[in-house]
Amino acid sequence: MVDASAAPLLEVRQLSKRFPGVLALRSVSLRVLPGEVLAVIGENGAGKSTLMKILAGVQKPDTGEVLLDGRPVEINSVREAIGLGIVLIHQELNLSDNLDIGANIFLGREPRRCGLIDKQRIFRESQPLLARIGLEQSPRTLVNQLAIGQQQMVEIAKALSSQARVLIMDEPTSSLSQHEAEQLFRVVHQLRSNGVSIVYISHRLGEVRELADRVVVLRDGENAGELAREEICHDQMVKLMVGRDVSQFYQHQLHAPGPLALEVRGVRTLAHARHSIDLQVHAGEIVGLAGLVGAGRTELLRAIFGVDPMLGGEIRVAGQSVRVSHPRDAIQAGIGLVPEDRKEQGLVLEMAVRENLSLPSLRRDQTRGFLNREREADITRQMIGDLRIKTPGPEQIVQFLSGGNQQKVVLGKWLAMNPKVLLLDEPTRGIDVGAKREIYRLMEELADKGVAVLFVSSEMEEILGMSDRALVMHEGRITGELQREELSEEAVMNLATGGGRNPAGVSQ
Repeated sequence: MVDASAAPLLEVRQLSKRFPGVLALRSVSLRVLPGEVLAVIGENGAGKSTLMKILAGVQKPDTGEVLLDGRPVEINSVREAIGLGIVLIHQELNLSDNLDIGANIFLGREPRRCGLIDKQRIFRESQPLLARIGLEQSPRTLVNQLAIGQQQMVEIAKALSSQARVLIMDEPTSSLSQHEAEQLFRVVHQLRSNGVSIVYISHRLGEVRELADRVVVLRDGENAGELAREEICHDQMVKLMVGRDVSQFYQHQLHAPGPLALEVRGVRTLAHARHSIDLQVHAGEIVGLAGLVGAGRTELLRAIFGVDPMLGGEIRVAGQSVRVSHPRDAIQAGIGLVPEDRKEQGLVLEMAVRENLSLPSLRRDQTRGFLNREREADITRQMIGDLRIKTPGPEQIVQFLSGGNQQKVVLGKWLAMNPKVLLLDEPTRGIDVGAKREIYRLMEELADKGVAVLFVSSEMEEILGMSDRALVMHEGRITGELQREELSEEAVMNLATGGGRNPAGVSQ
């Protein structure tokens, strides 16, 4: 049990930080007690990442002070922060994938023997760290051979190796399977019992409710409130984050399906070559694609869009068979894909909002082989307005937008193409509560306009809340279909874990 009367291990007083055109933090204060799990939550753009980067030595504040053990400290670099015992685990992976696990864990702090890196010691000292987080891999395994969830666990092992007193975890479970997340929670509990303080940032409020001893909420770069352990609940957290009550998070209305828009017949993917997949999505219908990590959902969407080759099968759009061997074929057929990783696969981060929004339309809107600037400007104005993209202007570089607004840009570039079918892979991953509601609103509007929406989500509430019906996958095959009235967490999990019959008694 955390002693609430104890002197803070780490304290932030009246911290402010300004970027060109943006006041990211305004007089923010917080305290972290010894052996406490402090959750810091807020919408995208609330200032969470900026605050954590200051504590980790990545950025410097304009005003305010940081105290460690009651004494003011200046943190001018990441190395200085680590030396003080403050370590940040970034949401974006920060590994060298051409090196092995052990080399990554001790990168920049390699033990040496006779002037040379002591590889045997690295491997020896890596073993207990990997065992501690439940990663059953040899330290000699190259990082590029690991799944994304396993790479995230290496990041955690890397942080633990530095003897951190304050461990900052920024969305640590965003890429983890349920089993890996549960292992992480066990590690968090163990660290807390050993006196390590954890600053935990997550948009998954269920995790916050489970782990946090206390919650600090930021809104628009300022302190919005604080919740003690006994006060932590979903409604209270959301109210502080968005500044209002959110009585109905999902306002989904069942859509009457129109003509058949997408039909997948006998499609086999590289990930699960033994199983063929059949599915249908009608115009104006929102269909959820549920399943556990590794079920093959992302691989199916990538195959439909032509990112990955199909090993067999047929795709039909609006009743017409289409040959999809490249994304351009899918685009021409009226299919759009919002990928799971928007930064790596959905956006060109160094380009402006205008350029990103018009990318898929370049071939369609060209005039005599040249870019139609007037048409591009029209698309940009329309999408910024329709999607409520918060940006200083169309020339804003997209990497400086919040996660939710980046996701709207990804959606906007496909909406400009007037797609018949829109594939969404984890459309709300890593974005805040308010931005999620905006994405849900857009999904509803698309369905109302007759677009067929097929979306993948690992959030059970999202599948239950947004689907007209749900398809459930397990190990590369569809194990069942649930109509709206049949949807329940128990029914989905039964099929996601390999159950062979859905609650309605339909054999699959």
